[in-house]
Amino acid sequence: MSTQKIKSVIIEENGGSEKFKVVENEIGTPGKGEILIRHKAVGLNYIDVYHRTRIAESYAVNLPAVLGMEASGIVEKVGEGVSHLSEGDRAAYASAPPGAYCEARVMSGDQVCKLPDTISFEEGAAMMLKGLTVKYLFHDTTKINKGDDILFHAAAGGVGLIACQWARSEGFNLIGTAGSDEKCKMALDYGAIHSINYNSSDFVDSVMKITKGQGVSVVMDSVGKTTFFKSLDCLNNFGIMILFGNASGNVPPIDIGILAKKSLKLTRPGLFTHIGDFNRCQDMAKVLFSKVVSKDVKIQVDQTFKLEEIGKAHDALEARRTTGSTVITV
Repeated sequence: MSTQKIKSVIIEENGGSEKFKVVENEIGTPGKGEILIRHKAVGLNYIDVYHRTRIAESYAVNLPAVLGMEASGIVEKVGEGVSHLSEGDRAAYASAPPGAYCEARVMSGDQVCKLPDTISFEEGAAMMLKGLTVKYLFHDTTKINKGDDILFHAAAGGVGLIACQWARSEGFNLIGTAGSDEKCKMALDYGAIHSINYNSSDFVDSVMKITKGQGVSVVMDSVGKTTFFKSLDCLNNFGIMILFGNASGNVPPIDIGILAKKSLKLTRPGLFTHIGDFNRCQDMAKVLFSKVVSKDVKIQVDQTFKLEEIGKAHDALEARRTTGSTVITV
């Protein structure tokens, strides 16, 4: 088996961003169902922070580990049984297990998708995990009708800016929250009908004023601990709380009886269940790509870092100094 050396960024123990270490290692050739992809750009996501810090056992990774869940690049080799990709194809993916913080990798081809020529590698790396998340939030989690009111936390982040545009393209009324007036303006520019600075106003009061006391049909919350209970207060009768992340920490155990007052629904979906099936993943990607190619959704890349600067990228993300998406160039 032929091998080649590539640069990777690993962690050998959980902790802060100083735990990252640049190493050289060898990769082999793809086996059955696998591909070898040479990365051009790698996406940064909050789940990478969860893996680095081991925020909960569900985010534990076997150490030493290469982190990173999405990237784009060129397919260099294709293993037996892979028919949807060919050598030389431009491709992008969001996929488990982690392993994207590197120059190239051998991986399963099932979640790797052929990237349209009109989408750049930087956009491809920034859009897969975030964009597929928005796809399942709006299409696959609950029925959302044109004109429905949605509260979306962290609306100026990578997922949020895609969600603002997606909602606008389908006629959903997205109310976004963010931590500064600048970020609130960005959410409005990208399609939110209202934005709330949660540092200068109470978002529950604001939502109730906006909705004339009715509340929203859906809350989409990736923040978690600091927003969860107040988010429930924003829902109308029969509303649904979609918790899809926990950037501020894990939500503590709750008595689900609190949902009964308004007959609320609560769900905690995850992307990797949705894209675990090959056909479902490829179909979801086609919907996402069509949104971007049609310009209904613009992928906003506001920060770029080099592979060796992943620690700085993590620090910026955790400190909420980022807007839109962050990409690691390879």
